[in-house]
Amino acid sequence: MNLILLSGGSGKRLWPLSNDIRSKQFIKIFRRPEHSIPMGTEYSGGYESMVQRIYRQIRTVDPDATVTIATSKSQASMIHNQLGSDVGISVEPCRRDTFAAIALATAYLHDVKKVDENEAVVVCPVDPYVEDDYFVCLKKLCEAAGSGEKRLVLMGITPTYPSEKYGYIIPSGQGYIFKEKPKKELAEEYIQQGAFWNGGVFAYRLSYVLAKSRELLGTDRYEELLANYENLEKISFDYAVVEQETSLQVLPYSGTWKDLGTWNTLTEAMEEQAIGDVRFNETCSNVHAVNELGVPILVMGCKNLVVSASPEGILVSDKEASSYIKPFVDVIDQQVMFAEKSWGSYRVLDVEENSLTVKVTLNPGNKMNYHSHERRDEVWTVISGSGRTIVDGMEQPVAVGDVVTMAAGCRHTVIAGAEGLQLIEVQLGKGISAGDKKKYEL
Repeated sequence: MNLILLSGGSGKRLWPLSNDIRSKQFIKIFRRPEHSIPMGTEYSGGYESMVQRIYRQIRTVDPDATVTIATSKSQASMIHNQLGSDVGISVEPCRRDTFAAIALATAYLHDVKKVDENEAVVVCPVDPYVEDDYFVCLKKLCEAAGSGEKRLVLMGITPTYPSEKYGYIIPSGQGYIFKEKPKKELAEEYIQQGAFWNGGVFAYRLSYVLAKSRELLGTDRYEELLANYENLEKISFDYAVVEQETSLQVLPYSGTWKDLGTWNTLTEAMEEQAIGDVRFNETCSNVHAVNELGVPILVMGCKNLVVSASPEGILVSDKEASSYIKPFVDVIDQQVMFAEKSWGSYRVLDVEENSLTVKVTLNPGNKMNYHSHERRDEVWTVISGSGRTIVDGMEQPVAVGDVVTMAAGCRHTVIAGAEGLQLIEVQLGKGISAGDKKKYEL
């Protein structure tokens, strides 16, 4: 089975655990089964993220599946960190909505992975909360699309209540009508007419979307799409393809399916009342908490509450009210305080006008890019593990207690040893910014 997983968004409704780099699908809140094998390098603590969970489930149902994740540049490093270096990634140079992203990923499968254009592929979001029967249904979609009886095959999710958050697929004569996020009263009418939720899951032969790409974007070649990506039309796959197609089939799915896009829905899927150092007294009821900070949280006498603490901030909210967090988060203007990279992770510890202090964790055998900064000096102090630094071409071993100083303009990198490496990085200078970085070949 060929699969394209769509990974996008900033997930601001799950602030402070999510930010512009760490979207909701990368937050580790699900207890990992003891028998499962970690795919990525950042799999500590026995918890897995949404993307790790869905990738593990795919491998359980179909170990030979070809998985490609369509995502933005800002998420590529985190995907490799959490899933390993072998997973296929189709990287969008910028955001151009779902049709361009799917066309690019389809061309990637055809031109780079050499998948035959007559083979079928299933496209689905990377972050639904589902059980293994969902992936059995995906295989049925793939088989139906491969048969060629219909050009497009959709998954129709059996509704459990009249939601205003989802689109609907409504049977109509010999075809289907698509309605986006109706009011509750209309949603009830649609369900009475046998409507399904539209979960954004569909299958097709590669040749079908390659032809649509030639028609709507002017080419179906991967390199050409990539080179001209910022100029491609910004249009959704639903509008450009699904709603225009007359040759389509809908396969029903009635198993577990949840969109964990808010704290209210996310806590419903949490297996534990708290993650991290959190204490409750006996009068608390229906309270969930996630603590990523190195200090304890104490909750007393509270009901129907969500508490979340991370380097980005602290949230204390009524569960129902937490669904309306986004406008408040949108006006918070601060730099990203935590991020996972392909080589490890970093956490900002202190911010001053002319200095920034960061804790850097490199996974075993990994290294930073060889790079320089024009407007700041840097000082590294190794606090655990060992490895090597390369500064302006000069290589030397480093271990706990060693200090390395790099002046502005100096080219440098650090390579972790077999047990990994942690260091404290102090950045010194005026106008410190993430954009002040130039990469070099090593």
